[in-house]
Amino acid sequence: MAVSSSEKNNKTTCNGGTPPLVLSCIDGSHYTGAVCDYSAWLARNLQAPLKLLHNIERSNVPAVTDFTGSIGLGSQEELLEELTALEQERAQLLVKQGKLMLQAARKRVEEAGIEQVMTCQRHDSLVESVVDLEDGIRVLVLGIRGEEHGDSEQGLGAQLETVVRSLHKPILVVNREFQPPHRVMLAYDGSEAARKALSLVAGSALFHSLSLHLVNVGPAETAEVLLAEASAHLDERGLAVSASHLQGNTVEALIAYQMEYQIDLTVMGAFSHNRLRDLLMGSITAKMLLNTRQPLLLLR
Repeated sequence: MAVSSSEKNNKTTCNGGTPPLVLSCIDGSHYTGAVCDYSAWLARNLQAPLKLLHNIERSNVPAVTDFTGSIGLGSQEELLEELTALEQERAQLLVKQGKLMLQAARKRVEEAGIEQVMTCQRHDSLVESVVDLEDGIRVLVLGIRGEEHGDSEQGLGAQLETVVRSLHKPILVVNREFQPPHRVMLAYDGSEAARKALSLVAGSALFHSLSLHLVNVGPAETAEVLLAEASAHLDERGLAVSASHLQGNTVEALIAYQMEYQIDLTVMGAFSHNRLRDLLMGSITAKMLLNTRQPLLLLR
């Protein structure tokens, strides 16, 4: 598909050279306000610029259908003209709607004290956008479900897993109204993704003022080694941590701990590198996303 000059200009603006930023993905879902609030919290505490992104997805349905042989030539040409005009009007309305969303979101984050705010509207999928913008992303923030889910509290957004699997940057998945995080749980299993999560927590000033809980679910002997390893790394960076070995089903144990200790934010590695294993066994990441009521900060 050819890209119009306006889309080229838009992408140039979206890719403008700035320090690594918080990229906030907004749409018409009821999570948009919370996404803005968590994005503002991150931008403020990380002292990072904030960019608000709205995507206009390309439709997979042809705007104009070929009715050759079904109706008369004159009628066909007239209908095609009407359909084309309707599709152009629809596209213009989507652009206008998106710009109004961006304006409202910008006002919200500015009222939260964020001064460096940019807006960006793109005519491609969310996955294409975040991959294209990846080099400039410090943290990506998005809702657990998009506007296509309406007010439903079930399921995951259609592109969420693909975005998480495609991006090698921290992703904050928002699933509730904003509450300033005070207690953070780091789920650590020694995997490559978990080590990235550990390094993020240890190296970011964001976590130094929060109560940090380090947990592992697994055999006692392995848990002891992993918790000691992670605790030592965090201690070297000056973070006080409460370490706990949990037993039982991984997802159930993590969620029970969240509830017991009133965890506000969970940090964990995302998915395995084995898609077949995830498909057969069920991904812990997907199960956590489906069952937890606390935001997840994911790394892979």
